[in-house]
Amino acid sequence: MSHASARRFRGAEAVLVLALATAVSGCSARAQQVADTAFAPVIASPAFPPGSEPLVLLDEAHHNFHTVAGRYAPFVRVLRRDGFRVEPNRASLSAEALRNANVLVIANALPDTGEWVLPTRPAFTPAELSAVEAWVRGGGSLFLIADHMPFPGAAAPLAAALGIEFYNGFAMQSSAVDRPLTFRRTDQSLGSDVITDGRGASEHVDSVVTFTGQGFRANRPVRALLTLDSTVTLYLPERAWAFTAATPRQSAAGLLQGAAFRHGRGRVAVFGEAGLFSAQLQGPQRRAMGMNAPYAPQNVQFLLNVMHWLVGILEPDAPAAR
Repeated sequence: MSHASARRFRGAEAVLVLALATAVSGCSARAQQVADTAFAPVIASPAFPPGSEPLVLLDEAHHNFHTVAGRYAPFVRVLRRDGFRVEPNRASLSAEALRNANVLVIANALPDTGEWVLPTRPAFTPAELSAVEAWVRGGGSLFLIADHMPFPGAAAPLAAALGIEFYNGFAMQSSAVDRPLTFRRTDQSLGSDVITDGRGASEHVDSVVTFTGQGFRANRPVRALLTLDSTVTLYLPERAWAFTAATPRQSAAGLLQGAAFRHGRGRVAVFGEAGLFSAQLQGPQRRAMGMNAPYAPQNVQFLLNVMHWLVGILEPDAPAAR
């Protein structure tokens, strides 16, 4: 082994030792994640006036880690201030449940409330998978969010039905465990797209910050919004936040954390991290994490731009021929 290889090996081992040392405290901190109730961003020009609100259903029927009144309360607050109507969905996903919805948001669905260990069971029944895929193909819009393990495993069949391959692991900086990831337009890790451009200069997004999460691969053409680079490693532990020297890992270079695409007549936005769209206070120090973090000033606008694309404000469909 060369001296350079030995240094790289020791560096990788150091990361794993640090991860192992912080695994228990990391889980404890996450157990103390609460929504930042003081987070109230100003939306200068709401997209929808009263009476024209698109209906957004936030799934709560699958032991979701993020809910309307829970950790995604700030997400809901941002959308409502922009003129969306947001309601929880507590029914099995079916054509009837989705009939009036413009956007279905699924954030961190789980099959049960058990331990976060392998194997991860799917969160959705085959009938639900068929119903959601058909609804999107017919013109619905899906906002699918699956964070780090076990969330990707639980949502993997739904992602696969749409041509997306989730990795049931943790995407982390190789040099610093649990460090936020910053995607920038300048290095092309943040895609230059109508979604990041918005409707004008005031909606232009140049950076987005995420908080761990997973990486995924697209087995179909997509618009890459967040692309991981060679500084990120994908760890695949058997238990969440439990890493050892034997934990399988691979480079995350080229994997995605955010993408958007058309599916039939519908639209899909997929993200491998949920914290970027939250505003939480983490741990005893109540550290800001999400849209409230001072180093993530454009995450709110990014969320709005994604929603505006899902409902057709950005890149509207051509009028139907008469």
